[in-house]
Amino acid sequence: MNQTILAIESSCDETSAAVVQGGKVISNIVATQSVHEQYGGVVPELASRAHQKHIVPVIDQALKQAGIKKQDLDAIAFTKGPGLLGALLVGSSFAKSMAQSLGIPLIGINHMQAHILAHFIDEPHPKFPFLCLTVSGGHTQLVVVHDHLTMEVVGETQDDAVGEAFDKTAKIIGLPYPGGPLIDKYAQEGNPLAYEFPDVSTTGLNFSFSGIKTAFLNFLRKEVQKDPDFIKNNLPDICASIQHTLIRILLKKLKKATKQYKISEIAIAGGVSANSGLRKTLQEMGKEKGWNVYIPKFEYCTDNAAMIAITAHYKYLKGEFEDLTVTSNPRLKFEGINQ
Repeated sequence: MNQTILAIESSCDETSAAVVQGGKVISNIVATQSVHEQYGGVVPELASRAHQKHIVPVIDQALKQAGIKKQDLDAIAFTKGPGLLGALLVGSSFAKSMAQSLGIPLIGINHMQAHILAHFIDEPHPKFPFLCLTVSGGHTQLVVVHDHLTMEVVGETQDDAVGEAFDKTAKIIGLPYPGGPLIDKYAQEGNPLAYEFPDVSTTGLNFSFSGIKTAFLNFLRKEVQKDPDFIKNNLPDICASIQHTLIRILLKKLKKATKQYKISEIAIAGGVSANSGLRKTLQEMGKEKGWNVYIPKFEYCTDNAAMIAITAHYKYLKGEFEDLTVTSNPRLKFEGINQ
């Protein structure tokens, strides 16, 4: 089938629209919101207002770049959740109105499933079943992917997500928001073994990162008492050491999951999958363990509508549509198998 679908992503602080035709993404436009930088984090009300401002020009540009008129569309897809409620409502309201005006189907998409299916935008694709480490500012999960629309969450964070841990530790050392990419930048110049931070013990394949944040804060307090310029003088080593610790925790559980499920097809997804230290360490571990490792392009790691579009393609093929009573769900769980 050569169906054409417009997809809208508005779960947090990126307004994005993409067009997929016959399973091929032919446009992907993203408008980033810089207004949050001065507040040290995403302000939900400001995010909603920015989405309202950006959504029409972003969709218009996505259609023009694809060479598609709205009358050519076969369906409209949107992010149903999880995410910020106000932000989600901007996208869902626009998608419902547009689908109704054109008389075409509506497809609601789980944001976290879409991050995983970003691996099917370009070749090569992971083979089923594969294990995906999904890491972002709001989620840290280990997912067994049985097929495009059937996914089993086998491990997840019990408190903070790893992306949140990156941003919070960055804030502690005085780096501006978003701090995760800056930790990655400085870490490339530092010694990852300069300072040691403890792992947090969790059951099974679950994660915990709140204890790392506390240990990091206590460590800095002691060092700054001895040397007020400790952070300034040792920033690269501090960043490299905390990044090394967070990556070690992630890959320790990933390695355990590969043994438990006997899976050697390994993927990462989500905003933190753009971290160069994680990408490099995973590739090295993959060679050592004999895994086939799949890492998305940088543009498909952070929030984008291309991943919403490709997920919509597979849902369209299955005839999985929504009616106009569908509501946004900021705490939406996986729609596949859950444990």
